[in-house]
Amino acid sequence: MTQATTRALIESYYATFNAGNRDDFLALLADDVIHDINQGGREIGKEAFRAFLGRMDRCYKETIADIAVMVNEDGTRAAAEFMVHGEYLSTDDGLPEAKGQTYLLPAGAFFSVHDGKVSRISNYYNLPEWERQVTA
Repeated sequence: MTQATTRALIESYYATFNAGNRDDFLALLADDVIHDINQGGREIGKEAFRAFLGRMDRCYKETIADIAVMVNEDGTRAAAEFMVHGEYLSTDDGLPEAKGQTYLLPAGAFFSVHDGKVSRISNYYNLPEWERQVTA
């Protein structure tokens, strides 16, 4: 991997997420992708990630904007900082009731890349701030 190919992969990751094409999005992931969920557990595998996306699509409508991608020298790791523009559509387990509330959150993600695919993704955002916005 090079810095340029990893940067293109991460930019494609967010572009396909925003486009809503989940098959193209999942094609960017390694079969054994590791997904560290913000303030949650760890899931492994593309099928687990598919299930996660299904829950996210049911409960949230999100667009990622203002993306800044940073890549290490050999292209094996990357980070992104961005803004999440969202709407809370359906109540998610253990979270406040959904009533179509909108929110705007800064967030970040860390990636590992292997053989041209995302092999690890760890997302971070301020959950108490999200809760404040949807309960205000």
